[in-house]
Amino acid sequence: MAEVLTIYAEEYAPTVAAPERIGYAIDALLPFWGALKVANVRGETCRRYAKARRTTQGCTDGESRPVSPATVRRELGTLQAALNYCHHEGYILSAPVVTLPDKTAPRERYLTRPEAARLIWAAYRGHKAAHVARFILIGLYTGTRKDALLRMGFAPNTVGGWFDLSNGIMYRMGEGERATNKRRAPAPIPRKLLGHLKRWNAHGARWAVEYQGARVGDIKKGFAKAAAAAGLDNVTPHTLKHTAITWALQGGADKWHVAGFFSTSIETIERVYGHHAPDHMESAKNALDGVSRAANRYK
Repeated sequence: MAEVLTIYAEEYAPTVAAPERIGYAIDALLPFWGALKVANVRGETCRRYAKARRTTQGCTDGESRPVSPATVRRELGTLQAALNYCHHEGYILSAPVVTLPDKTAPRERYLTRPEAARLIWAAYRGHKAAHVARFILIGLYTGTRKDALLRMGFAPNTVGGWFDLSNGIMYRMGEGERATNKRRAPAPIPRKLLGHLKRWNAHGARWAVEYQGARVGDIKKGFAKAAAAAGLDNVTPHTLKHTAITWALQGGADKWHVAGFFSTSIETIERVYGHHAPDHMESAKNALDGVSRAANRYK
């Protein structure tokens, strides 16, 4: 299995938009799977991996803790992809089926407006953390995914997307970037955010989120410090996307328009966020109201 994962990392990972994600998964998989044979991949070993998978990341007491089922599912998904690749390329005769944990319910955590204000203020007050505050503002206004947001600049580039300040349009995908299954369609820049972006650019910023003139590659630690300083639990950079979509729906935005603006499928909007819309289940309620009125006539 170490050979399977190595082949996948060396041959396939460099062709994707975010090879580091594959690298993180393989780093987690190798200690358990590396010495095993392909024939050892079965339901029992997959379940044993899920039980054994622990991490010390975020632990301050030196103890390890179990990772979430969603993380295990992503890692085992990479294992399946590596096996399928090696089978397709002729390295192995067949690819066994990897048993994945059940899908977890979508995260419901989103920020209230007072919480968002506290988070931004905590970032601004943080030591050399103004770039974190910019990341939070852009995330709340656009719902752009972390990786895509950190690659955005103020001019066309080959690294990622860019903000066209003259025409008020954000392009989430850069020139020549490989298309992925994560949608990144262009969208208009919200008016209030456009003012911030123009000011930052006028002061010399080349990237939407930069530190000392260089593009920021990772925001994880800075964001975690800001969330802790604001007293917020279970908040990650992805919470900003969830918050932006939730606020839009709570404000009465049409679900199709929300799906287009946030570059998210209408199925995901309805499944994960639809209950936040004011008209959620409205037709069913109206139908039952009609039944009630009809019943009252026969009392």
